[in-house]
Amino acid sequence: MSKLFQVHLRICRNNFTSLHTIKNYLFKKQHVNLFIPASSYVNQSKQNAAVETVNLTQSLPKTKLKVEPAWKQTPSADSSNILQEYLKLSKIRLTTLVVVTTMAGYAVAPAPFEWMTFVLSITGTGLLSGAANAINQFHEVPFDAQMNRTKQRVLVCGRLTPLHSIMFAGGASLTGLGILYFGVNSLTATLGVMNLLLYTSIYTPLKRVSILNTWVGSIVGAIPPLMGWAACANSLGPGAFLMAALLYSWQFPHFNALSWNLRPDYSRAGYRMMAVTDPALCRRVALRHTVALQVFSMAAPILETTNWWFLVGATPLNLYFIYLAYQFYKDSSSATSRRLFRYSLIHLPILMVLFLLNKKKWFVFEDKTKTSDDAQTSDNNSDVQNV
Repeated sequence: MSKLFQVHLRICRNNFTSLHTIKNYLFKKQHVNLFIPASSYVNQSKQNAAVETVNLTQSLPKTKLKVEPAWKQTPSADSSNILQEYLKLSKIRLTTLVVVTTMAGYAVAPAPFEWMTFVLSITGTGLLSGAANAINQFHEVPFDAQMNRTKQRVLVCGRLTPLHSIMFAGGASLTGLGILYFGVNSLTATLGVMNLLLYTSIYTPLKRVSILNTWVGSIVGAIPPLMGWAACANSLGPGAFLMAALLYSWQFPHFNALSWNLRPDYSRAGYRMMAVTDPALCRRVALRHTVALQVFSMAAPILETTNWWFLVGATPLNLYFIYLAYQFYKDSSSATSRRLFRYSLIHLPILMVLFLLNKKKWFVFEDKTKTSDDAQTSDNNSDVQNV
């Protein structure tokens, strides 16, 4: 019994020595020679149990353990890419599309082109769009975290805090509205406020309630060309509403094709999208609005927004869009939806360029002609007076 007690005491002493040595390494960063006692074993023979001590330093290389922190500060303290994070918060690609459609509305409007008003209008519109997108991401953080498409957004990953998003949205919206109201006109600023409220207060919560969110979202996308037109002409004519109708219809094949391959994500996050709740309706609506695009294009020269040459370029562009939508309607596969979506990204900018090239009234040339006519008339009057 005394021998067993001595063995136990020796094991405890060796364990204590090992623990004490590890403690010295962690806190003093010194090299450690670990002496680990072999576990006692019961010899199947009648001999006494033996205790052996193994010196690991004789067989293992002398290495130092690298201690790393098990956590990372959130949000990231790295401020080198802060501008890039705010651009992502504003959904810069979507904001760029909004700015481009605003530019198209300004350029097609039947009024003289002024560079200062043009720059102020697209700046204010871009700031409002960025603010609306920041508020949208603020509300949808728990749902974005469940979707593969959105789980890397800056608020979900903690690269920016919710306070950052609200401060950015408040500053951008107030600055944008101030630019539009004082630098452009009150009509453009009113349209901007309406669009901001429509996107953040109706469209965003409606996404989890009803498929009507797609129709409301299309209205949001149709307002920027109205803002551009109003900024240029300080009024809204038939051509402005025609461009808004084109943007409204374009969004259905564009978004329905996009959402088709994202059905698992939308379903997981609880979003009420046509592609999830009524796939047949999703396909029909996409096809209908590609046909509507051709109808609206035919109305452009009738309303004297463009000349008749506009139809020469727009008709084949729209017919191929209808063809892709019909393929998606008949065979709703990932391939057909992807082709429809990719073509929609090409279709819209080409259509806007055709609008601009075939604009009915070019006030730049008319102003020069009018100025030369006025100068010639004044010269004739002065000649008459001299006679």
